[in-house]
Amino acid sequence: MEEKIALVTDSSCDLPEQVIKEYGIHVLPLRVIYPSREYRDVCDITPQEVYARMSQEVPTTSQPPAGEIRELLARLKTEGFTKVLAIHISGGLSGTSDLVKSVSREFRNLETRVIDSKSLSMGLGFLVYEAARGVARGLNFQRILENIRAKQKTVRLFYVLETLEYLRRGGRLGLVAAALGGMLDLKPIISVNEEGKYFTFCKVRGRKKSVDKLVEVVDKAIAGKKVVAAVMHGGAPLEGEQLRKRIQGLSSGNIVELLFGQISPVLGVHTGPGLLGVCFYEA
Repeated sequence: MEEKIALVTDSSCDLPEQVIKEYGIHVLPLRVIYPSREYRDVCDITPQEVYARMSQEVPTTSQPPAGEIRELLARLKTEGFTKVLAIHISGGLSGTSDLVKSVSREFRNLETRVIDSKSLSMGLGFLVYEAARGVARGLNFQRILENIRAKQKTVRLFYVLETLEYLRRGGRLGLVAAALGGMLDLKPIISVNEEGKYFTFCKVRGRKKSVDKLVEVVDKAIAGKKVVAAVMHGGAPLEGEQLRKRIQGLSSGNIVELLFGQISPVLGVHTGPGLLGVCFYEA
């Protein structure tokens, strides 16, 4: 029987809308939750709306409801898909991949593979993008899985924040806080470890120095490699554009493709406004 492969991810992937549409990627919206109301990430609320209210109230976040995952898989089966590749936000930060895996067991005639990206934002998005291009080229399911596993090993993600307060409130500070102690005005370069959890890559004081260090870290990490990269921001479009230009000017010819965009509202809940980040993988 001929394979018909569906790609599923969640709204933390931060892929540009045109990529999602072009490749027919199915996106499960995570949730942004206020005491009196709930929003589907990206669909019902913008990052700006989240940041604008943060001085009054900081929402919580959650994975998609099981019913929504069930509806999507049922629809994919009805549409004739035989296999599903679901790639999701790090299991160290969200229970989404575990929930999708659990719900998928109800669909015995739909082979579903769930991959924990061990990352987020474009660290996740790039794996989905790579899988989508594999489907478009007509690669078989096994070959696409192997390709994603190989690319996953090369994904790196670095970012800086205006404040660590929102990571702390969301219970995501963990290894970052442990490395910092009580140092004042510290703006660490944060990365994601092999378990998909945040950690302090290096310590820097002050905003300008942290951005300079971010550029330096990326320049060193991509030296001698061909990479696809993305510059992301959270409510900081002007600083984001300045960073994009600096990254574009690095290591002549090393970056074969550079994307630029804003992180989703769900991710913004945990970072607050002012995030600047760079993600890349080996092309």
